[in-house]
Amino acid sequence: MHKEFYVGGNDGKRSNCLDVSAFTSLAQLTATLAEVFAFADTKALWLVDDQRNHLSTLKDAQETKDAIELRATRHESIREPPGPRPLPLVGNRYELYPDVLGNYDRLFSLYGPMIKTVNMGTTIYHTNDPDISRHLLREDKLFTKTTSDASHPLHYMAAQDSLFTCDSASPAFAPSHKFVPPTMSPRAVAHFMPLIQDAAQSIFPAFDELAESELAINVYQNMFKLASQIIWRVVLNQDLKHFETPKTPPSLPIRLLGQYLSLMKKSSMQPQWFKYLPFGGPARLKMVQQQLFDMIEEAIDACIDKHGPPLSLSDPTALRSASCVTDFLYRARDNDGKGLPHELVLGNVVATAGAGFTTSSSLLSWALYALVRYPGNQERLLEEISRHRGDTDKRWTYDEIHGMKFLDCFIKEVLRLHSPSFQTARNAKQDAVLPGGYFIPKGSIVIACFPSIQKNPAHWENPLRFDPDRWMKEGFAAQMARQGSYTPFAAGGRGCVGFNLALTQVKLVLVELVYRYEFEDSSPEAVVYDPEFLVVRPMNFYAALTRRKKWRPVLQ
Repeated sequence: MHKEFYVGGNDGKRSNCLDVSAFTSLAQLTATLAEVFAFADTKALWLVDDQRNHLSTLKDAQETKDAIELRATRHESIREPPGPRPLPLVGNRYELYPDVLGNYDRLFSLYGPMIKTVNMGTTIYHTNDPDISRHLLREDKLFTKTTSDASHPLHYMAAQDSLFTCDSASPAFAPSHKFVPPTMSPRAVAHFMPLIQDAAQSIFPAFDELAESELAINVYQNMFKLASQIIWRVVLNQDLKHFETPKTPPSLPIRLLGQYLSLMKKSSMQPQWFKYLPFGGPARLKMVQQQLFDMIEEAIDACIDKHGPPLSLSDPTALRSASCVTDFLYRARDNDGKGLPHELVLGNVVATAGAGFTTSSSLLSWALYALVRYPGNQERLLEEISRHRGDTDKRWTYDEIHGMKFLDCFIKEVLRLHSPSFQTARNAKQDAVLPGGYFIPKGSIVIACFPSIQKNPAHWENPLRFDPDRWMKEGFAAQMARQGSYTPFAAGGRGCVGFNLALTQVKLVLVELVYRYEFEDSSPEAVVYDPEFLVVRPMNFYAALTRRKKWRPVLQ
């Protein structure tokens, strides 16, 4: 007894015939149909006949003479996500820029939790729905990360030799995913705490001078130098000396890395044949890349212990014998005695150093922004630090830093309302039906818009209010993470492996800075962000700093 089943769509019906006599229950039938038609939520499937009657039993499905429509919701057919009408050539570009984040929220309010945009010929689907996001971030038969796809937002940095930048199907992914995460574990970050604190305190002489001269600082520029100083110490055990004076520029490797990212992005937007030209941007990109990789090769050579014993990947204490992340990656061996190939050590060092300080510098900047823009938080944070520190110099431990409750809640709220990350994209491996009945064609790029998800009014109370106390409730963070409403570091197999390091360095820097300085907003204009950069960074946020002359009393 064969029946025709179909799903609707903007480009017509997709149908399949099944022998319904082979099934013994409706649940068995719907589970099979969900697999055949690639429903992300295999339990959310409705059967409807041509008269729009809901078929609630297996007998109903067997006896109907009509073709049976499949829906993800009872009242709506499967359809492609809606979106604004594109203009010729430019598509929806002027619907998105210059305020991408604000316009995403506007479009979600107009069209619903899933939207389609076309920007300069590139079609991308976006969502602010946490349930849809959870399905996107899984590495399964429906969605994956393929940066080598020309439409992927990270295509311009799609190097296939590192964990962050490679495709999930790349040969580099499995070995990188085996060796890199242990260097970012809580145990590993605890081992690197002295390096992080020393690098964080290196900013004091420059900031003391600025405070004495009563000069305001461009916060992002200084946090950019500080975050790169920290990550370079942890990854390569190298002091970049970014704060010998307040005007010390970023070091050469950091400047080269910035040029490298910029030139790669420009190159990705040009025709493929353009990269073969022996002049202009392509030639400059090759030169910068070679110079950058040569410098990092020299740094690697200087920091690794070539004659040191192998470090067992399965021994949780082995990393204590490594001087830095690179030293561990060079000497680590798995249970079969195999290590990470040199080209993957190099690729992962470059990616970890680059991605690490790019995101952390933005998060640090937004954390200081939140301190001065939302009254009372700076004072509460100082009081908590004082309770844990007193008047003495302090060598902080990992547990102490992460044991400060208000600091933790404050950073969570910064990440929620001012997330540096906004374009975690996944590629559809086949035609798929997402929750709500949205049809996504094979090969499509789908983005879970974290800033919009994390202030979606359907899932957050007073979403635009900066309120660290919302995180004080026991289990609240875990609950929001489980339902996909709070994923600042993504989730699933391609979630950010460096989140422990990022959170630790941001918390430690805040503790050091707030204990030593009082910050005050000195921005001459409304603070704006860069809509075309890799992460969300404040461009014109200025702050004045005053050296604290008297410590707050330790509170009982």
